[in-house]
Amino acid sequence: MRASHIITSYFLQILKKYFSSIGAKERFYISSRLGSLLYEYLDIRKKQARWNIKTAFPHLKHNQVEKILKNTYLNFCHNFVELVSFPNSYKNIQIVVKGEKILQSFLKQRKGIVFITGHFGAWEILGQWVAKKVPLFVGVAQKQKNKGAHNFFINQRELAGTKHIIRGKSVKEMYQVLSNNGLLGLVSDQDAKSKGVFVDFFGTPASTPKGAALFHINTRAPLLLGVCFKENFQKYHIHFKAINTKNKSLEEITQEYTSQLEFYIKQYPDQYFWFHRRWKTKKHEKIN
Repeated sequence: MRASHIITSYFLQILKKYFSSIGAKERFYISSRLGSLLYEYLDIRKKQARWNIKTAFPHLKHNQVEKILKNTYLNFCHNFVELVSFPNSYKNIQIVVKGEKILQSFLKQRKGIVFITGHFGAWEILGQWVAKKVPLFVGVAQKQKNKGAHNFFINQRELAGTKHIIRGKSVKEMYQVLSNNGLLGLVSDQDAKSKGVFVDFFGTPASTPKGAALFHINTRAPLLLGVCFKENFQKYHIHFKAINTKNKSLEEITQEYTSQLEFYIKQYPDQYFWFHRRWKTKKHEKIN
């Protein structure tokens, strides 16, 4: 491991020790202050995020766009601090769940579940809750270039029982998760480049990962969308929604879960991660 990766790992361990030693209210305050500072002084992807918000909500005035943008920074920092301070950040919080019966009914089918979410709300809290509630939860994760950061974040998420398959590795292992009646977790809201399928996202065609739809078509495992949004520093809401796939094509299924995610983003736009280049790939480009 490179020296820079070792230093990163050491620094993250220090952050974990500190944030785990303070209460939820203090963590929320500090992460909010950090988010405000990043909004004021960090320009990385700021123009991209602002453009994305304007594309999604063209009717908003400048001050409304900036308010969402600033809160996007705050929400990112809240998620980061929550992840760094697991398992303590999961303690003494209130989680109101809607749709848990759908989750349990799907598990009874013994086909596994293709579990879809996005970079929305408190996605790290969502993962912790799911991992504690089901026998097998495996998330497909993107490998980070910094090994120190990669190992730290994977270990943090696995504290609650989440397991991982690194994106680009064995697809056979992913199908095995479903065969074992597990939840296969997919984050399906980033630009999929030439490998994606174009569906409507806030009125603009967006190349979208089609893996969730393919897993469903090939296994008949039900599709389940899960989101978690924050009400305050210690109260969260988790919603589960079944994705209707009856008599639908791969493109239509992908559109369905993209539209469901969009529904929640419209309600809480400042809890979405607007920094991705979501509309990077244009529809006229060749799609495999």
